[in-house]
Amino acid sequence: MEFKQVIVVRKDLRMGTGKIAAQVGHAAVLGVEESRKSNKLWLKSWFSEGQPKIVVKVNSLDELIQVQTDAEVLRIPVVVVQDRGLTQIPSGTVTCVCIGPAPSYIIDKVTSELKLL
Repeated sequence: MEFKQVIVVRKDLRMGTGKIAAQVGHAAVLGVEESRKSNKLWLKSWFSEGQPKIVVKVNSLDELIQVQTDAEVLRIPVVVVQDRGLTQIPSGTVTCVCIGPAPSYIIDKVTSELKLL
């Protein structure tokens, strides 16, 4: 896989399975929209490979922010997902970030040590 998208989810929020799925879905869509603006070539390549997505976890907001910062330094498209607060968690809570779509070798510099969700 030459291109991928990685969604990094906070486990400390103790979201239910459905809530996590919804947040990951939001992240994937927002990531595509960000890539449409910032790197259409990477987006097109990712689409042609079947839109691979990987979901990994961190244990805190601080860890999530570090992942975001590391991705931004490498100029990878990154978006932050904040919940609207309609169900399990307060409005404005940062739940996850989406990194990419981008070349796998670049994303791996940020996420390769993170565990699958």
